[in-house]
Amino acid sequence: MNDSIDADILAFGEPMVEFNQTGQGDGRLYLQGYGGDSSNFAIAAARQGARVGYLSALGDDPYGSMLRALWDTEGVDHRGVRTDPAAFTAIYFVSHGPQGHAFHFFRAGSAASRMTPADLPRDRIARAKVLHLSGISLAISPQACDTGYAAIECARAAGVQVSFDTNLRLKLWSLDRARAVMTDVVKRCDICLPSLEDVQAITGLAQPDALVDHCLALGARVVALKLGSQGALVASATERHHIAPFPCTPADATGAGDTFGGAFVARLVAGDTLARAARYAACAAALSTQGFGAVAPIPRAAQVHAALAATG
Repeated sequence: MNDSIDADILAFGEPMVEFNQTGQGDGRLYLQGYGGDSSNFAIAAARQGARVGYLSALGDDPYGSMLRALWDTEGVDHRGVRTDPAAFTAIYFVSHGPQGHAFHFFRAGSAASRMTPADLPRDRIARAKVLHLSGISLAISPQACDTGYAAIECARAAGVQVSFDTNLRLKLWSLDRARAVMTDVVKRCDICLPSLEDVQAITGLAQPDALVDHCLALGARVVALKLGSQGALVASATERHHIAPFPCTPADATGAGDTFGGAFVARLVAGDTLARAARYAACAAALSTQGFGAVAPIPRAAQVHAALAATG
């Protein structure tokens, strides 16, 4: 990609290669795909037409090469992704059962978890419109947490908006640490993208409106609370909208929240109103559940516009 072109949205975190159980072959067949919440977010935003870059690290291995080829195909600028020859690219498996989908990760000591603040392209962060990261970006290691904080402070110093998705994963850190870090980051973010269960666990609050009020009171300028099958609740200091769930026939919800976030931020950057961006994102997220894997089913802008037009 041309060095003179800056990304409107930069995402920071850990990309992963995915193996998703298909239900065929007595459950022994897996579909190879891609994941990592921040990478999913980046691809979702790019498929909606945003100029997107990614900040991370990969191992010098076939999985790292696969991810770079993916980003090339998707138009995601990966100049900010370094190669760590002493580490590996993370992978995970998704299995499906009566209780829904379960994730099994192989990521401890991955290249992304070894990133340090010195690895950040601060000049590029300062030229972006939005920096995005998640709870997972901060939870994979203390080094990654420090690096995420450094990225946030770089963005804030330059007047760049910060987008934050809670994505609570208690296998990565304790609830107490997650609560402390996430509460602090919500204070520092402009766009907060929590999931209902995440903020219920972090705050002890139950009702969506109270949870949105809590995030706004901490300092977030915009909150888009993802409610799963109940849609979303989006708000700022001056407006609030409940976004009804978009009709779909779900097969696999992996990455649906990331698709919502990427589409929502992309549409905000494009100039949509809060309600219009949220309705668009809800449609994109619903469409993404109709196929297997985190990335392959993410819709492109034309598909989302067609689906919205078909429902009036």
